[in-house]
Amino acid sequence: MKLGVTMPIDDGLGVPEYVRLARAAEDCGYDSVWAGEVAGPEVFSLLGVLAASTARVRLGTGIASVYPRSPALAAMGFATLASAAPGRILAGIGASSPMIVRDWHGRDFDAPLATIEGYVAALRSAWAGERVHVEHPRTHGFRASLLPPAPPPIVLAAMNPRMLRLAGRIADGVFVTWCPPDEVESRLAYVREGEREAGREPGSVWAMASFWAYAGDRTDEAMTRMRRLVLQYAMVPTHRDSFAGAFADLDRATALWTSGDRAGALALVPDAAVHHLCAVSDGSDVAGRAADLRTAGIELPVLLTPGAVPGDLEGPLQTITRTADAAL
Repeated sequence: MKLGVTMPIDDGLGVPEYVRLARAAEDCGYDSVWAGEVAGPEVFSLLGVLAASTARVRLGTGIASVYPRSPALAAMGFATLASAAPGRILAGIGASSPMIVRDWHGRDFDAPLATIEGYVAALRSAWAGERVHVEHPRTHGFRASLLPPAPPPIVLAAMNPRMLRLAGRIADGVFVTWCPPDEVESRLAYVREGEREAGREPGSVWAMASFWAYAGDRTDEAMTRMRRLVLQYAMVPTHRDSFAGAFADLDRATALWTSGDRAGALALVPDAAVHHLCAVSDGSDVAGRAADLRTAGIELPVLLTPGAVPGDLEGPLQTITRTADAAL
């Protein structure tokens, strides 16, 4: 079974710890290591370190938001990584969320579909050595002097129907996050619609899906942590629809959290919702979730590996190795 792993970038770990995790994934036979970007490490410099510290495993941004970086700067960043690790780089991009884009980076969270469509066009044009002319986001006259040995595959993070259709029209791969196996078919149907609209062959766009996974020794603490993560991500406006079916009291939990009653809000997240979105147990259970995703149509299941508590490195290491023992 082909598997990927996502670095736990919100756990307060340092770069040496991410190197250990990436090397463990490579040694265990994982296909790819992914790194997102929230408030921890900057993703391009992190992947540069991981590229220099590994030899075979593929490396992807999962995801890099299209708003903080111009298409020209992103094209340069991916070309740099691809030059350092030929054939190993995957360009995962997405819209992120209004809070991160507007409040943290001071950018307008405007026209995400048009922004991503223009961004992808600009990346491909730059990597082909062409002079880039894209209206939105505006990029006129840029021509890259460092070209990648081969254009990195572009993977688009998508949750809602319009973004899923766009992935089908323009991307090489689609990243469906927080997608239990029983929701894969309905989400990929939108991707296939986009393929048809663009005149592409059915199945042109391959699919990956990440899920929170923990196969360490501290399962009780991990369940508490996962419950908090599920609720925090479910309350993000752009992510909310993807979580709405997981538990009935999301609106009430959001109101309690907003009012400051954290304990009351977390108490409304049932164990069933955590297990629906996460795999918390031994390595065979995590491998079983990955196998279910593959059966549902996901080519690359990806383990998102938080520790039992922030700063826990042993939990992610155990998750990577025990899942590999069960699946690879």
